[in-house]
Order: sequence, then C-alpha cells, then structure tokens
Amino acid sequence: MKVFVTGSSSHLARALLPTLCAAREVERVTGIDLEPPHFKHPKFAAHSADIRDPRFEQLLRDHDALVHLAFVVLRGRMSPDQMFEINVTGSMRVFHAARAAGIARLIHLSSAAVYGSGIHLAEDAPLRPLSDFLYGEHKALLETMLAIEFPRCARLRPHVILGPHAQPLLKSLLRQPFYLRLPRPHPLFQCVHEDDVAAAILLCLGRDVSGPFNLAVEENLTCRELIRRRHKVSLPLPLTAARAGLKLAWKFYGWGGEPAWINGLSHSLTLNCRRALVELGWHAVGQSPRRTLRSTGAPPSAPIKPSEVCDAATAADALTQRWERRRLDDGGETLSGWLLVELAAGQRSATAHVAFCPALPHAPEVEAALVD
Repeated sequence: MKVFVTGSSSHLARALLPTLCAAREVERVTGIDLEPPHFKHPKFAAHSADIRDPRFEQLLRDHDALVHLAFVVLRGRMSPDQMFEINVTGSMRVFHAARAAGIARLIHLSSAAVYGSGIHLAEDAPLRPLSDFLYGEHKALLETMLAIEFPRCARLRPHVILGPHAQPLLKSLLRQPFYLRLPRPHPLFQCVHEDDVAAAILLCLGRDVSGPFNLAVEENLTCRELIRRRHKVSLPLPLTAARAGLKLAWKFYGWGGEPAWINGLSHSLTLNCRRALVELGWHAVGQSPRRTLRSTGAPPSAPIKPSEVCDAATAADALTQRWERRRLDDGGETLSGWLLVELAAGQRSATAHVAFCPALPHAPEVEAALVD
C-alpha cells in the first residue's frame, strides 16, 4: 500500500509516520507540508508544498490511500478568511484531487471539538461546536461536506491528543500550576494518546470502513484533576481572569488562538467509543490518562507494531465488559465503563451483573445509557 499524508510535519505526524513505515503492508509513504520534515526513513519521501499548490494533484498519483492531517488549529495572527481557505476550501480540494487520482481509501483526522459539549456522545450526536471557536467550526463544516460528497471517507474524532508530540499550547497549559475555578460538579473531559490515534489510522487503512469514529480513553478527568496530577501545589484561577489573560496574549502576541476555546473547559465533553471498538477493533492500548499525562513532554516511545494493533483487534471481538474504578479527591469513588448484554429477537429486557471487589461501602448512584 502506498499512503499519502498531508500535514506530514504536524505534531501527530511525528507519531504516525514511524507507525506507518513500520507496517509491512505499507510500501511507501509520501508526505506534504510547508514545514521541513522531522522524520527520515527509506519508505518516506517528503515534499515541501502547500495543499493549495498546483503540484499537489501530480504528487497524489500512484497512491492507494490518503491520510489528511493538514489543518490550522490556532490561527494566531492569520485572518479568519485565510484560515477558512486552508481548513475548509483547501481540504475539499485535497479530497477532490484524491478522487481524481483514483485513491479509494480516504481518512480524515477530525476532532471531538465538532460536538462542543455533551456526555457519552456517540457518533450520531449533532455537531454543535463552540461558538467563535473557528477550529471546531471548520472541522464540523468539513465533516458535513465530506459526509455528503465523500461518504466512504473515514472520519476520526479524537478527544484531546496528548503525548510527547502534543500541541505546544497543551504542554504550556500542563506546565502551569493553575486550574479553572468552576462550580461543582466539575466538567468532565477525556484525552487520547497520540500512539493510539496512529493505531486507529493504521486500522482504517487495513479495513473497509467509513464514517465517523470517536477516539478517547474511557476514564474521565476534570481540569482540576489534570493539573493536580502534574503539580504538587496548584491554585484555582477564576474563569474570567483566564479569559482576560488569554485575550490579551492573543491580541498582543498572537498566542493561543481565539479565546473562545477556553469556554470548552467549562462544559463536559465525553465520548462513547463503542463503534471504534466494534468496527475497527480499536481501544486505547494500555494508555490510561495518568500514563498519557506522564508521557506528554517525555521522549517518544517506539512506534506501535502492526502485530500489537492486530492483537488488540482480535481481543476486542471477545471483550464483553470493561470497567475502571478510581478514588476521588473527596474520598469517594467512581466506577465507569460498559457492559455488553445480548438480547434475543423480541427480547426487551435482561439482567446484568457487575462485581465490586472490594465491595462498595454504600449503595451507589447509578447512571446508565444504551450505547448500541
């Protein structure tokens, strides 16, 4: 298989390219980016060009698959029109060029930002990105257009991507000993390790799949937990002060992008990744939020071996339940996960058992939702 990757010098590409080149079924990888390449391998060829470059269509020829990573996340001092030209107009040009070149396997890296907020959202949830957060708005609009014009395209929706090559803004935020002071219950969110996103892309290349796939670890976090796990001493910061500081940093230095993204920290956003498990055989291989946080800023790990991805896919076929239990700051506990219950034709109810060891000291409050 010959794979073409846009945005081949992006942060995620630094995790994806070693994974692709380590796969036996991948014969050649071609990358395009305005930034110089950060990766060298006999299978990899890099080209310095923009996705709007006239040479782009020629470079696409003789490839079997397209992985579209190129996207402006934080525009800095770039105009909104220019950002739209790259993210939406330029991306659609990429997919039309891929179709003209006869490329059948199309993969687009989207984002959980398309949802805006919500709890345990599946892929059929409405796309309602945060207002004035251009990155999320562009991702949602592009997905809507792809679903109509390129229904066979696989669209991956990872939550916050962490790891050694995480976005510099995320690393900067994690280095600060501050968290937002928000009313209880604190908003929940998830993350996903860059290696697990790379594994999902590799699985999409090897399977005839299409449509959206959520990607995230199962365990939820709060902003306060995130910072407290990184710092022995941490302090709450009022949301108004955080907004004002970010607005000034963006206005005078172009840092951080539109201040609207910080509003997302005051709303819960958690994903149901059941579809990726069932159709791709994907799950976050051994990457708990704690390990993912530790690895952010650490040296990169070895690339994922294709055999590890295959083993995960095989194991998923026999997986019937998964649970994670953790202690809260107030001394309580929370248990989250999912349980597979098989119903016969016409059956409307069933009894399921979840074991607790050690036993819970009190009767728990239970929240459940049908996910499939």
